[in-house]
Amino acid sequence: MQQPRIWLVEDELSIADTLVYMLQQEGFIVTAFERGLPALDAAHHQIPDLAILDVGLPDISGFELCRRLLARHPALPVLFLTARSEEVDKLLGLEIGADDYIAKPFSPREVCARVRTVLRRLQKFAAPSPLLRVGEFTLNDASALVTWCGQSLNLTRYEFLLLKTLLHAPGRIFSRQQLMEQVWGDANESFDRTVDTHIKTLRAKLREINPNVSPINTHRGMGYSLGGF
Repeated sequence: MQQPRIWLVEDELSIADTLVYMLQQEGFIVTAFERGLPALDAAHHQIPDLAILDVGLPDISGFELCRRLLARHPALPVLFLTARSEEVDKLLGLEIGADDYIAKPFSPREVCARVRTVLRRLQKFAAPSPLLRVGEFTLNDASALVTWCGQSLNLTRYEFLLLKTLLHAPGRIFSRQQLMEQVWGDANESFDRTVDTHIKTLRAKLREINPNVSPINTHRGMGYSLGGF
């Protein structure tokens, strides 16, 4: 089986060289870019199994690069590297679709471990299960498609995984930490707002189809559940 292909977009050559070496030692196929725009151009022709992006690139911010890559390839896993460790930056990175966020200085072995964790997590969700019907929802795992009231939902990867988690346990109350663990693989309480933001956009998409029903329930101080449809 072919080893996972990793793109590294990092302008600090000493960091890039170290990470390329460590990732290759772990068996990954690595392509390195010093700028974001060449990586964006390359994405027209191929796409990696995971992208590692520095936030502070000289030509385009890592956040903007992430947005553009995910607009073309919504299922692409993204890991951010940055010297900025403020919570607002972590939240922004996760909310635009990143899978993980590592602040400099970091251990190259830690980066390799995070890469493997993200890829394992996605493999777990990739295993298809039978067609699931819950109320007015139909979930097709094989095609990553959800219909609501007979209409297909245009969901981001994390919206899909959130809804999938709720659909597999209708009526169960999931705390924000449980949803972070299930969907992002991280139960860090600092990222509660990430769950709230994705639930908000998910609700908006459901309302566009049926404004009279609100199937995602908020339980103050407890979390979210699916029901009432």
